[in-house]
Amino acid sequence: MKDYNKPNESFVVSGRIIPTLENNAWKYTEEQFSKPYFKKYDDDEIDVSYIEEGGKVVFLYYVENNCIGRIKIRSNWNGYARIDDIAVAIDHRKNGVGTALLNKAIDWAKENNSSGLMLETQDINVSACRFYAKNHFVIGGVVTMLYSNFSTVNEIAVFWYCKFKS
Repeated sequence: MKDYNKPNESFVVSGRIIPTLENNAWKYTEEQFSKPYFKKYDDDEIDVSYIEEGGKVVFLYYVENNCIGRIKIRSNWNGYARIDDIAVAIDHRKNGVGTALLNKAIDWAKENNSSGLMLETQDINVSACRFYAKNHFVIGGVVTMLYSNFSTVNEIAVFWYCKFKS
């Protein structure tokens, strides 16, 4: 349980993506901020439903008995498997751990007859957006009001999808 509930680590916010819809397809450009800053997502409370309930799963990635990555996935109402959380320890990023976790999610989703994977991240998480695009995810929608009740946050939600071939 201690590995399942490891705290989130911060990341550098150096800019944002700017999604645009052209001919019914989402594309994006990137904007660089003049002053980068660090951001850390709130830690989740322990949610044992990912361990105890069907239709949900968590996978952990270990190196030398140290948990350095996790991914939480669940079946979603729309036929996709939804990635609720993916995290890799800061010292192990860009070493294939995230890709290995995504591949495990793909295997699980296919075993559970999902049509693909989906997830949500923020426009200011540029490194995550690049990672998803590199791994064959496409933007499926943008929500500008999801974080509007947080006065300190000026972010938009970006929904990414990876549809499996039939």
